[in-house]
Amino acid sequence: MQTPLPDVQLFLRPGIVELSWGHPDPTLLPVDGLLQATQAALERDGPRALSYGAEQGPWRLIEQLCARLGRLEDVAPSPEQVMITGGTSQALDMLCTLLTKPGDVVLVESPTYHLALRILRDHGLELIPVPGDDDGLQVDVLEETLATLQRQGRKARLLYVVPTFSNPTGITLETERRRELVALAQRAGLTVLEDDAYRELWYDSPPPPSLHSLAPVGPVVRLGSFSKVLAPGLRLGWMLAAPEVIRRCTGSGMLDSGGGVNHFTAHVVAAFIELGLLDRQVETLRANYSRRHDVLLNALATYLPEDCCWARPGGGFFVWVRLPAGVDSSALLPTAESAGVSYVPGARFCAGGGGEQYCRLAFTLLSPDELEEGAHRLGAALRAYRQQPAP
Repeated sequence: MQTPLPDVQLFLRPGIVELSWGHPDPTLLPVDGLLQATQAALERDGPRALSYGAEQGPWRLIEQLCARLGRLEDVAPSPEQVMITGGTSQALDMLCTLLTKPGDVVLVESPTYHLALRILRDHGLELIPVPGDDDGLQVDVLEETLATLQRQGRKARLLYVVPTFSNPTGITLETERRRELVALAQRAGLTVLEDDAYRELWYDSPPPPSLHSLAPVGPVVRLGSFSKVLAPGLRLGWMLAAPEVIRRCTGSGMLDSGGGVNHFTAHVVAAFIELGLLDRQVETLRANYSRRHDVLLNALATYLPEDCCWARPGGGFFVWVRLPAGVDSSALLPTAESAGVSYVPGARFCAGGGGEQYCRLAFTLLSPDELEEGAHRLGAALRAYRQQPAP
């Protein structure tokens, strides 16, 4: 009998605690709420929700999004600054298509989201890393990098950053550096792509203002997503940018041909917000993920060797662990998986090399008991690895 094609991207191997997947817990996805919102969208908008959509996205969702951001962040964007997207990945790919050409220089925070690096590389872009520290992107190094490029007669087209609860580090760029970054980008004419997927999932206190809010007319393009706070299968997100950037994006041939992306889904999400269900869902996720975050951090402190270390993330999905000196996380991985635990090696997040001593652990997919067991197995794997004879 032929094996059926998979329905979902997630692949869980029997006997392995998968700390590698940065996915939401499927048991927390709001199936009943989305059924209610779907019925409301069809009853209210009917054929309009099922037609080709406007390139910028349906007005109903843009209106709801502007009002919600205004309530959460004190300043509401204007509709001319908003575009509905197919999620952050689609938006990043679209911006690369419209704003770059193969061979262009793009600056990337290091470490940063490894699959964003893959999208950038798919466009033939030259990636130059800019390091971060415990306070986020090092803006002084960014300034030096821009100066070096200028001396070489070259110019960076974009800077990609995840400044709030970073993937993979969980670090948040501190407020003064945000101001410095925006001021530098304005002076240099550098477009900043702010991947803001995790902002609402804070566990200790709300994060600093977005980069876009510090420069709403440019040069920051803020990429938001419903994948982390609602459901990734919706493939829906949003973009805030200067109106001229929005006009350039909505004028693409792909949207002219097919209309706005995921138009029906956008109507459903608009109804979900209007019914008050999104705020309730975010509160549910915060409560659940905050507990798992605490369980994993406590378990790491219990089971990992004392010469491991990590920062406490204030939100998001991830913990970034520095392993003992001399331990390469890629080399450790086979031993870890033999012990029944997996993670993502740190080198995958570093465009210019490095990261070998680090690994990324995700805590949102698994139950508290699984997280406890995963930390236990990782500690056992580290002890076994260090007892192996040198090659």
